[in-house]
Amino acid sequence: LVVQPNAGISKNYDGRVIYLTSPDYFAKYAQRFMRAGARIIGGCCGTTPEHIRAMAAVIRMKQFAGGVRSPGTVKKNGQVHTEAIPMNQKSELGRKISEGEYVFSLEITPARGWKMDRALERAQKAKEAGFDAVNIPDGPRASARVGVMATAMRIWKDVGIEPILHYVCRDRNILGMQSDLLGLYSMGLANVLLLTGDPPVIGDYPKSTAVFDIDSIGLTNLANALNNGIDVGLRSIGDPTGFLIGVGVNPTAVNVDLEIERYFWKIDAGAEYAISQPVFDPDALLTFIEKSDKYLAERDTDPVPIIGGIWPLQSLENAEFLHHEVPGVTIPDWIMLAMQNAGSAEKEKEVGMDVAKKLISVILPYVRGLQFATPQGRVRPAIDLMEYAKNLLSGNR
Repeated sequence: LVVQPNAGISKNYDGRVIYLTSPDYFAKYAQRFMRAGARIIGGCCGTTPEHIRAMAAVIRMKQFAGGVRSPGTVKKNGQVHTEAIPMNQKSELGRKISEGEYVFSLEITPARGWKMDRALERAQKAKEAGFDAVNIPDGPRASARVGVMATAMRIWKDVGIEPILHYVCRDRNILGMQSDLLGLYSMGLANVLLLTGDPPVIGDYPKSTAVFDIDSIGLTNLANALNNGIDVGLRSIGDPTGFLIGVGVNPTAVNVDLEIERYFWKIDAGAEYAISQPVFDPDALLTFIEKSDKYLAERDTDPVPIIGGIWPLQSLENAEFLHHEVPGVTIPDWIMLAMQNAGSAEKEKEVGMDVAKKLISVILPYVRGLQFATPQGRVRPAIDLMEYAKNLLSGNR
């Protein structure tokens, strides 16, 4: 199916035929054509090099369309091999997930300055408390912080707890992404969470330039290709990488059907596990899991483990900020009302913990792990909630 649109409807001005559709608008419709089933997309009257360039950037988001379904061909000692690294051999986290163990991770946001003392202290507390890994966001909410790769490496080297390194498409072109991924794996960092990234307009430097050569689906395809010994140009890289590929999901997205569709694309591209946005509406998460499991069952594919995000609310202000300011987070009215009726700052923290425990008790049987946020850098609430979850798993209350 070929689609070759004009750059909008032509207008006649003083005998000149002009097309007014912008490259950005043209590219957005290229995405819609792709979702509708188009496999070849071009441009007809009125399209310029800028229109085609914008459209091509969108199409690259589906790089290696359909995912790399079989191991790539690599050579060792002159012999051809097609073996990809099994999930249980990629990392200790990969082993635990593949063997059905319940996993717990703690989110540690990189520092705004160059000193990493506080991040390392939190990672040490996480290790001592028994967390399986620490999650490290990559410029969350388009903020400028110390590099996520450097933070992950310091934590891995100095503390000895496995990092899950978030990696976003916003700040690098596709060549830089491939270089970064190869460098990460060469340093022993195998656990990644691949994300599109928040747009700069919502962050500290709204006039900074976003790249977005590809999105999280294209990045998942890229990482999966490297795991099969193939680079972005479909050339052999020699020995394949062994990334444990994670992706993000948002069960309360404004367009849930599109979010589910994108999740299925990520699975087709090679996703091995997923981490959800903070869960405040458990019904939405359970519906999301049910739909995804049904989809995979129809394709005779094993379910992809989902790790539920848990955010222990610290105050009413914290809840309002998440609801109104953080993309992808929606807090139901019953939680907002409970926070409003708390009556004091200390009571608000207690209500926040009670809400988190209720959410954990509902979603625990349906997810394969929990990721805990650390609002205001506080680790203790996350430790208490992990212990609560482990007690539930062992049958204690």
